[in-house]
Amino acid sequence: MAFGVFIHRSDSIYDDSPAERYQFPANYLSRAQKFIDDWIVYYEPSKVKNTRGYFAIAKVEKIIPDPTAQNMYLALIEPGSYMDFVNPVSFKDEDGLVERGLLNEQGKISGRAQSAVRPVSPKDFGRIIERGFDEQELDLPRFDEQQEDQPGSLELPGMAEGQTPFIFDQPRTIEEQTIKRKVRDRLFRSVVVKAYDKRCAITGLQLINGGGRAEVEAAHIKPVKDNGPDIISNGIALSGTVHWMFDRGLIGLRDDYEILISRHVNDPSSIQSLINKTGKAIVPPRQSDRPHPTFLAWHRDNCFKA
Repeated sequence: MAFGVFIHRSDSIYDDSPAERYQFPANYLSRAQKFIDDWIVYYEPSKVKNTRGYFAIAKVEKIIPDPTAQNMYLALIEPGSYMDFVNPVSFKDEDGLVERGLLNEQGKISGRAQSAVRPVSPKDFGRIIERGFDEQELDLPRFDEQQEDQPGSLELPGMAEGQTPFIFDQPRTIEEQTIKRKVRDRLFRSVVVKAYDKRCAITGLQLINGGGRAEVEAAHIKPVKDNGPDIISNGIALSGTVHWMFDRGLIGLRDDYEILISRHVNDPSSIQSLINKTGKAIVPPRQSDRPHPTFLAWHRDNCFKA
């Protein structure tokens, strides 16, 4: 078992798509091969504007030569394994480095911190995971979700309500836990709602209930049943009614986020009155968090009733 860190920039010059593949040069090959069939953490350097720090995990399925670039390789990510952190984790906090294996004997940051592909100890991996999925940062569930998800039913480390702080002493459990659909749905909702500032992208309304929870929901643009991934760019925050219309193809989005209304709608003026005055979806400020054109095109082609 070997855990790793892949450095990825949102403005990367490499052919990266974190939920699908990670491109790297040949000099990292032997190191990257140790992570096959195991988990890596994605890290964005502090020099990047508005860096996310450690921002996601994924499982490496296999590594192949890049067919389009000489002396380059691709680490292919196991489908469905990628998960964004609810709380991006900073490189350093009040306790010092989160990835403490980067310290040398003198207690200084070693040159290993510059390696785009590097191993990380199970203890450091666990510390990052614990903070990235900290249950204290999750939105409160609605009453109906509390009935469905009783305390202890969410088994991902750091997720069960009322549990004691997670200690990462059984690394393999992370592999078993992250594939659970119920857990992934909760995490996906938290990440998407946070990216949209708890605001419906179509109406622009930001409604918070008495329990402190946003009434907005996280919709998959390309559904899970059609192999849509649990990534922010395949998500959009919508109010309940708008979510229902979006899933049934009564509204859609162009690549520039202009809101489309299906001609099959029986009362288009009522739907038009729900749309925010810009006529476009209100999307997150970070480009990488916005709906990806690939998923929007899929929704228009397979769901939207033109």
